[in-house]
Amino acid sequence: MRKSIAVILFTLLWQPYAAVNAQQEISAAPELRLGVFPRRSADVTQAMFQPFAEALSRALNRKVVIETTYDFASFWENIANNSYDLVHYNQYHYIKSHRDYGYRVIARNVEFGHEEIAGSILVRKDSNIETLQDLKGKKIIFGGGRKAMMAYIVPTYLLRQAGLNKGDYFEQFALNPPKAAIAAYYRQAAAAGSGHYTLDLPIVKKEIDTSQMKYLATSQKMAHLPWAVNKSISDELALKIRAIMVGLMYTNKGKGILKSMRITKFLPAVDSDFALHRGITKAVLGEEL
Repeated sequence: MRKSIAVILFTLLWQPYAAVNAQQEISAAPELRLGVFPRRSADVTQAMFQPFAEALSRALNRKVVIETTYDFASFWENIANNSYDLVHYNQYHYIKSHRDYGYRVIARNVEFGHEEIAGSILVRKDSNIETLQDLKGKKIIFGGGRKAMMAYIVPTYLLRQAGLNKGDYFEQFALNPPKAAIAAYYRQAAAAGSGHYTLDLPIVKKEIDTSQMKYLATSQKMAHLPWAVNKSISDELALKIRAIMVGLMYTNKGKGILKSMRITKFLPAVDSDFALHRGITKAVLGEEL
């Protein structure tokens, strides 16, 4: 029954998409700015999300423009300046932008079939590292900067829970979680901070023998990467955007769009889904978000 209702709702909201002729011009409504965090290179991000932007544009009869940056500092500056109407980012970005700038979450990713994600610490199986305490005095490479929720904040929380504090180990940073896992495999660090299914990623499996790696510690699972709208977006438009996103999984065209974004499907999300992230962030960074 729930699926039937979702299909009906999606169909009703998707009618503008079906009705707009390919040659018809998009209405003169202000363009919708879609911001995507620089998880990947700008060129790759543009290619991945362009089909979604075009479909959303047709469904809303309103031009949708993808905007991304080459670094997180510029991306966050755009968040602070309210440059994005719809934005995709990590969980830390969301809880901070919700508090400081009024962004409202509407959806979250399901990736590689995972509805939730956990933070973890990876090591080589032959490292003789059996507990988190064994990492004292060793180098840990984290997959991203200090604002990376699952690759730094949560792994650091695991270390704190194990009694390891700042200065008890050496921090280093890779560009992203896959690169951190690969670095640990090649013994460039004793351990890597990353998401809990990093070893399942094709890009990682292609580079290393993942059977030689293990998860030393893993947090409880939490809500995946969120999508939020600017405070200027009406509730009506926010609900329409969410219905379109959630409904993509019910059509072949929609499934193709999801595949382009490397997303299994979207789930509706509410602010309380990120309560656990807030508690962990406070414990690690001291921020009350």
